[in-house]
Amino acid sequence: MNICIIPARGGSKRIPNKNIRLFRGQPILAWSIQAAKEADCFDSIVVSTDDQNIADIAQKYGAEVPFLRPAELSDDFTLTKEVIQHAIKFLGLNDSINDSVCCLYATAPFTQAGDLKKSRDLLSSSSINTTVFTATSFPFPVQRAIRIDSEGYSQAIDSSAAACRSQDLEPLFHDAGQFYWAKVSTWGENTNIFDTGLPLILPRWRVQDIDTEEDWTRAELMHATLFPSHEKMEK
Repeated sequence: MNICIIPARGGSKRIPNKNIRLFRGQPILAWSIQAAKEADCFDSIVVSTDDQNIADIAQKYGAEVPFLRPAELSDDFTLTKEVIQHAIKFLGLNDSINDSVCCLYATAPFTQAGDLKKSRDLLSSSSINTTVFTATSFPFPVQRAIRIDSEGYSQAIDSSAAACRSQDLEPLFHDAGQFYWAKVSTWGENTNIFDTGLPLILPRWRVQDIDTEEDWTRAELMHATLFPSHEKMEK
């Protein structure tokens, strides 16, 4: 059994109503639901929320909302893994080798159905319990990062990197913030999912974190360029 769980709480601070704000004509949450439906690899698509308005919109676009998340799991300090563990327990999922859960973020409009299916296959073929997640490369060598001190002066993080050609520095990657596949038993562990994860590498032009108004504007411009004729989901 494959279950998609989309966390979507109602208390976003930096971008009010972030999870249901209109993104290219429909609630941003709807794009994630649409990708999950198009992937055609989930037995259920469940939205975990504490907000009835979000629940209504999620159901309108085809997701299930079998519960409202308790307040103690909906504040600024709640970890995503805690939200998934709560949903797993509520849904009665077990540790069967066939039970897998994909945590898909509500604000991930660049998620593609093909990537969801490819990640599921990576998880199924792995010889160990692991997590499959999307990642992308840094656009600039992070070894050459600088910090700014309290007086405004710069300081190299790694002075030795300045003497290296950029092509000789190790390529490094970061979480693309779209989705995470894992077996039920793996979600129950208190380990860092990136330590032994299997990253699905995406091109940088298909990745945009959305935490600020500037991020939101950039994401809409990117999305309109990449998917100019992408249809809104039928309501």
